[in-house]
Amino acid sequence: MAGEEVYYTHTLPNGLRVVFMPVASQVAYCGLSIDAGSRDEQPGQLGLAHFVEHTIFKGTRHRRAWHILNRMERVGGELNAYTTKENTTVYSIFPCRHLSRATELIADLIAYSTFPEREVTREREVVLDEAASYRDSPAEAVYDDFEDMVWDGSELGHNILGVEEDLRRFTGDDCHRYLSRLYVPGNMVFFVLGDFKPQAVFRTVERYMGCLNHPMPQRSRKAPVVRPTFREERDMGLHQAHTIYGAPVCSMHDEQRYALLLLNNLLGGPGMNSLLNIAIRERRGYAYTVESSATLFSDCGVLQVYFGSDLCHVRPSIRVISDTIERLAAKPLSDRALDAAKNQFIGQLVVASDNNEALALSVGKSFLYHGKVESNAATAAHIAAVTAQQLMDAASLILPDKASVLTFK
Repeated sequence: MAGEEVYYTHTLPNGLRVVFMPVASQVAYCGLSIDAGSRDEQPGQLGLAHFVEHTIFKGTRHRRAWHILNRMERVGGELNAYTTKENTTVYSIFPCRHLSRATELIADLIAYSTFPEREVTREREVVLDEAASYRDSPAEAVYDDFEDMVWDGSELGHNILGVEEDLRRFTGDDCHRYLSRLYVPGNMVFFVLGDFKPQAVFRTVERYMGCLNHPMPQRSRKAPVVRPTFREERDMGLHQAHTIYGAPVCSMHDEQRYALLLLNNLLGGPGMNSLLNIAIRERRGYAYTVESSATLFSDCGVLQVYFGSDLCHVRPSIRVISDTIERLAAKPLSDRALDAAKNQFIGQLVVASDNNEALALSVGKSFLYHGKVESNAATAAHIAAVTAQQLMDAASLILPDKASVLTFK
């Protein structure tokens, strides 16, 4: 896997960590991975993390919104950002010769955003429309509501997009206070991937990012309490039913995560030959979509199986999922089946390593949370070492008596 082991790191005097991975390409990537997301919002400010991610593009001391949007696009590049429950990333894709341009622009957004009230007001309506569009898509909304219920009462128990009541109150000052509190060097990693010399990268980053102030981030996270399981159906007048079966699992730091990731891929990964796709869709015709996902946070996680089906097939599909997981927890896979599952997952890692955008974002996030870059080759080695017993133990985390179910119908 090209470039998987080679990376360089540097820490600026203000505490900002920099990680650089050399890749022979005419296209480069750089950005900030920030340890701040929707779980870091304060009461009455649900949705602020995502709202700040939108509004940092709306004006700085040096640029208006139009100039920000055009700064990278006029040289063929892109500027983008996204927010999760624990992480925000602001990044750029660009021809290699424009590293300075991209780095300076991102620094300008983080250090000098002004959050003009007129732009804040306009963007509020955009975010409200975005939230409404998610509610119009039950296949997406069921994930959000399921996690809200699993983590009810905790920092993780609310939608990233927030609630309308809070969104309508946000001001430019609210945005600036959030940015000042959490977008600080000790809470961020600047990542670069491209065809550069390490020292040239570090000099460029220090030139533009060295201006950032360096207080410690003002935040305290509490691990969520595990809630009682639930079984709920919501009548929403839908033609099709959308169901999530899932349970809390380990965190991103737990050694059990490799067995869990292998289990997730085996159950409902991207391959059409996943156990649940074969059992539910191909063999029985119960559902048109079956997939699973494992979301691992810094102190907890959740594994979710989603399927979309006719209402009459919801309960039979849940029985198939329960039976499949019970078998995996009770009886070890044969050596042949275990090796096949590992080889498929490792092959997917090889294919994924060919996507430099995904690689760049992974480099930033890995260094932010683990202080190192865990390459696809290292992940593959961990996956290859998973035993049949470890896979059984992972399956035991999501047995029917530990799992919850939410259906939109």
